[in-house]
Amino acid sequence: MTVPSDRMVWLDALRLIAGISMVGLHGSTDANGQPFPDASPPERLGPLVFRMIIYTARTELFLIISIFLLLMALERRPRGYFETLKEQARRLLIPFAFWTVFYALYSLIKAYSYGYQDAIFNDLQSVSAWLGYFVLGDVKYHMHFIQTLFALLLFYPLFLVAVKYPFLGLLVLICLATKREADVYLWSNLQNKNGFDYILRFVKVLTYCGYGLIAGAFWGIYKKRDTFTYLNDWFVLICYLAVLLLGIKIIYTHNVAITGEWQHNFTPAFWADFVMPALLFAALMLNAHRTWPPIISSLAPYSFGIYLCHPIFLDLFESLIRNVQLLPSLYVCAKVCFALFFTFLLVFCIKRTPFLAWTIGLGKIPFFEGATKRHDPKTSIH
Repeated sequence: MTVPSDRMVWLDALRLIAGISMVGLHGSTDANGQPFPDASPPERLGPLVFRMIIYTARTELFLIISIFLLLMALERRPRGYFETLKEQARRLLIPFAFWTVFYALYSLIKAYSYGYQDAIFNDLQSVSAWLGYFVLGDVKYHMHFIQTLFALLLFYPLFLVAVKYPFLGLLVLICLATKREADVYLWSNLQNKNGFDYILRFVKVLTYCGYGLIAGAFWGIYKKRDTFTYLNDWFVLICYLAVLLLGIKIIYTHNVAITGEWQHNFTPAFWADFVMPALLFAALMLNAHRTWPPIISSLAPYSFGIYLCHPIFLDLFESLIRNVQLLPSLYVCAKVCFALFFTFLLVFCIKRTPFLAWTIGLGKIPFFEGATKRHDPKTSIH
């Protein structure tokens, strides 16, 4: 397969990395989402090291990629604010509604396996639970991304300013500092108050505008890359910063391995986790001129589907082997490989099924006359 000369394969690589990393991230814990607390420190070290590496590409990388693509698309095809939001609502919220209902029901499979089906049935009959499903995306641990992304897109005119003035991307650091302090205050003082989850999400969206600013800055820099002869020198600085942050992540991983508990109060790890996605994006962007394997562009359109579908097989794996005792490293390896293989297979099949392809952003949405049959892979936020 040949790739068009103007194809941004480096961006395809980021999309693919983001999709696959989510499978590894969510597959790196036990069935309760914990770092194998019943295992010994040496036994849990393998999965934690794997998680440390894969956690470089968090959902924040997806956010930067998505906003970068939107800003690029707006420059190629300008349109008004409400037209843009209408288009993004169709692309994001309609598939979101489908998967919300799907996962609300699918969760019963794992619930029956582990004996908490009554709690799920209660949620299915609760108005407040369904409100959380649709407003917060908390029907499943990964669905929050779509709602958060759409909320961020409401602020895209702000991100356009950073395209013209890329230095504004540095405001992401102030936004993250605000998020950290606000989260500490909210969890300490309002955790048991009504509406806590909604306040937490509101703060998250406002502070995550920093990622929108840095996406705008990246687009502004990328557009003028031919006039900036010193950009390649930045790659050395990015690698240096990445090594420093990796050192912090190693310390965090060691602490978790020793205690068997997540170290939420280890502030340096917060910065390492939340800054790494931006560094990863910048590192690949600065290597855009290099030759990339064409297969990357063939697989990249599957990334959104991989993100949406992978919990199906993580849950299935955990249900199938719930009574099997495996070492943590073997458990994680088997779970991730199982989920990756069958997720790719499912997404491949969905893509080739006309009446379902829209659920992963790759086909015409029923009942929407203006929907395109297939999005432009260079400008689709998926």
